[in-house]
Amino acid sequence: MQQSKIAGIGYYVPKNVFTNEDLKKYMDTSDEWIQERTGIKERRYADREGETTTTMGVEASKIAIERAGITPQDIDFIVFATLSPDYYFPGCGVLLQRALKMKEIGALDVRNQCSGFVYALSVADQFIKTGMYKNILVVGAEKHSFGLDFSTRGRNISVIFGDGAGAVVLQPTQQKGQGILSTHLHSDGDSAEILAMYNPGTHANHWVPEPVAAFDKAEMGQMFMSHAMIDGAQNFPNMDGPAVFKKAIVKMPEVVEEALAANGLTAADIDMLIPHQANLRIAQFVQQKLKLT
Repeated sequence: MQQSKIAGIGYYVPKNVFTNEDLKKYMDTSDEWIQERTGIKERRYADREGETTTTMGVEASKIAIERAGITPQDIDFIVFATLSPDYYFPGCGVLLQRALKMKEIGALDVRNQCSGFVYALSVADQFIKTGMYKNILVVGAEKHSFGLDFSTRGRNISVIFGDGAGAVVLQPTQQKGQGILSTHLHSDGDSAEILAMYNPGTHANHWVPEPVAAFDKAEMGQMFMSHAMIDGAQNFPNMDGPAVFKKAIVKMPEVVEEALAANGLTAADIDMLIPHQANLRIAQFVQQKLKLT
């Protein structure tokens, strides 16, 4: 069976650098507090106007396509992973297709938050393996900064996230040992609300965090967006940090070991591990758990 290989990689980050010191202007925090919990020193924020999730994805894609030695016209499918699309609908995939003047190809958006790019890569991998497509563009892009709560109330989330984009071109390969060996996907919806953006949404307050003194449930249930939702910070991402941390330090080592076992390898065979980086302490725990140097 043919494998999927990454033929080209591209990335884009905005020019605007915001350090931990810059964030002190908006919330009660410090460089020491942020670095101790996350390991993050700075992040990039896109321009409020002109730069979107799609435009950043376009810039990353141009580089990936060039490095793959092809043109935008050679791309026959797009998988775009994002939780911060330009529009509620349509998705960023078709906007990118238009911007790069591609043919009328399929474009699929994946909404899987932090794991979105891994899911998108896995989806594209299956299309390559079956022979359905030959040049698939996989993009992960986010413009988080426009929707963060830059106050002390929202600091647990706001200090973590920034803006940027990455892209790869997947192509088939018959060369043994080359390409994506396997992908392993898991989900557990039991704790979905520990990291969520509650509104706007269609749930009609079937699930609303307590206490709800800051907003009126009845009013919230009657409209797509209301002042009550805004007053209750329900239009910002919400996170139970300790709960997310506990999940991550258990599940990530498990899935790494699953991937290794599926390919007849052990942790001792790992030369490089590239984790989703939202928290240095999680990465360090995984390193210790797997006994990596």
